[in-house]
Amino acid sequence: MGKIIFVDVDGTLLNYENELPESAVLAIKQARKNNHKVYICTGRSRAEVYEYIWDIGLDGMIGGNGSYVENNNEVLMHKTLSLEECTEIVNWLKDRKLEFYLECNGGLYGSDGFKERGQPVIREYSFRKGKENAESLSVVDVFPEMIFNDNLYRDDVNKISFILNSYQDHLDSKEKFKNLKANTWGGSGEKALFGDLGLKEIDKASAIAVLLKHLDAKVEDTIAFGDAKIDVGMLEYCAIGVAMGSGGEEVKAVADYITDSVYEDGLYNAFKHFNLI
Repeated sequence: MGKIIFVDVDGTLLNYENELPESAVLAIKQARKNNHKVYICTGRSRAEVYEYIWDIGLDGMIGGNGSYVENNNEVLMHKTLSLEECTEIVNWLKDRKLEFYLECNGGLYGSDGFKERGQPVIREYSFRKGKENAESLSVVDVFPEMIFNDNLYRDDVNKISFILNSYQDHLDSKEKFKNLKANTWGGSGEKALFGDLGLKEIDKASAIAVLLKHLDAKVEDTIAFGDAKIDVGMLEYCAIGVAMGSGGEEVKAVADYITDSVYEDGLYNAFKHFNLI
């Protein structure tokens, strides 16, 4: 067996416009031909991993920031919020008039007002990422398969993301749901646009450990690629951690190697640097 490669999706495999660079496709295909295994390791649920990503050729995925592990179409682990936990969170968000969406492997389920309330937030998020037509984007553009007017009390939820009216909403969610993990995204600190709530005991690194045990593989043979704070644990856990040049300072600080940006064939260049291709 060659190396086992873990690649974050947004900002690493895909650029911030949700585009897949041809060089990244070439790198992954060639690495697999060279007997290396390649897995995406992402915050996305399986429903958000569209066919054009699978069509690259992958050995599997880690999703939900570690709540889901799949190897060659076999599900090795899937941990979800309980119906009781989901119900409590949804009711709390509704009481505070915070719009949200549920992230499930079978789909994304938006609250009644998410489509309207989410529009300026999605535009701001896209603007920060440098997307040229950010001012004209809609929620449907960014989440084309999001489902509305459906049951929001579910037992198949990986995590729940919600729009922050203020940073205090995140702090209050952290205090209210001490048994869960509260994160923010779309900006650091007070600039965060979203909060999310998920299971406390999961992260990308722990999910990688589950996969390695199944493969009877060693950590010494792993290499991880990421661009954001959520990837820090994964880069620290794997034998080699690579940060994208377009990534955040937190992930660059723990990286063993910093490659070029996602716009400058960073993934391909790093695969070449480490003799994966």
